Amino acid sequence: MTEKKKGLTYADAGVNIDAGNRAVELMKDSVRATFTKGVIGDVGGFGGLYSLSEYMSEDPVLVSGTDGVGTKLRLAIELGMHGTIGQDCVAMSVNDILVQGARPLFFLDYIASGQLDPEQTAQVVRGVAEACRESGCALLGGETAEMAGFYAPGDYDLAGFAVGIADRRHLITGADICAGDVILGLPSSGVHSNGYSLVRRILADRHLDLHQEYDSMGRTLGEVLLTPTKLYPRVILPLFGQCRIKGMVHITGGGFYENIPRVLPQGTAAELDGDAWDIPSVFPFLMKEGGVEAHEMYRTFNCGIGMILILSEKDGADCEAFLRSRGESVFSIGRIVDGERTVSIKGGLFHGA
Repeated sequence: MTEKKKGLTYADAGVNIDAGNRAVELMKDSVRATFTKGVIGDVGGFGGLYSLSEYMSEDPVLVSGTDGVGTKLRLAIELGMHGTIGQDCVAMSVNDILVQGARPLFFLDYIASGQLDPEQTAQVVRGVAEACRESGCALLGGETAEMAGFYAPGDYDLAGFAVGIADRRHLITGADICAGDVILGLPSSGVHSNGYSLVRRILADRHLDLHQEYDSMGRTLGEVLLTPTKLYPRVILPLFGQCRIKGMVHITGGGFYENIPRVLPQGTAAELDGDAWDIPSVFPFLMKEGGVEAHEMYRTFNCGIGMILILSEKDGADCEAFLRSRGESVFSIGRIVDGERTVSIKGGLFHGA
């Protein structure tokens, strides 16, 4: 008797529903641990619900931002290190909405892969959840997509978006920035999540070994390059009630030259002293190994400064003192001058360039 052939299934096409369910089960506790008072319901709904009742003001404004991790993911995949890449995803969005004066409320993520690995996916989401907890926002939901034939085996992509809230009168726009204002810089944790196409080109051209220690980095090159993007809400949010911040800049893709002008009003420019802050050794290393000019370094990477604050001279001094009283590192890195929305940098990586 001929055995009846079983019908074609979704799993035969490369999508394993059981693996997807397993991934959700593995990440549930991590997600629930991020829930704040505003969260309504539990994991598994078609949409995430969030109450704004505790945050309402006379004129509330929702601020949103979205981003991915970019080609830094390639290094995480090559090294099999997935525990911190979720922080990069969260940081890129919550730091962006923070600069406009918003308090992060919730975050949603999206993970796509060619073949779902439940344990790996749960590891990534745990990193997302830990970053959400540190940022004071809830991981309200997300999506895991298995796209057989679209991504190579072992590959995945990660993106997400954050939503925050601010009172319209307290939005930080940069509109009243003027000559004489001071520029403070908060240190980055490393390369963060921008410029990795250039990083990977340097790695390939110079045949650099991610498992080897170079110069005075103290860790393998792979570990240095996978250092997660710094989360700034814990540092910045307490400042909102202490100092009047005129403008903030998250130094991401485009570095100093492209990001700072985004908050400068007409008639102003920024002058930075590149010797005023500590530049992590990974940046001179990449510059030397890649033969990258100083201007291109400052246009591509954060070069040690991940967040910039612009304040009046008095508020700048108060802000600097407040941050130091809390054990935070802060550098006075420049001033606002008359000009046409340009940025100039002296010293720093330009020495010997």
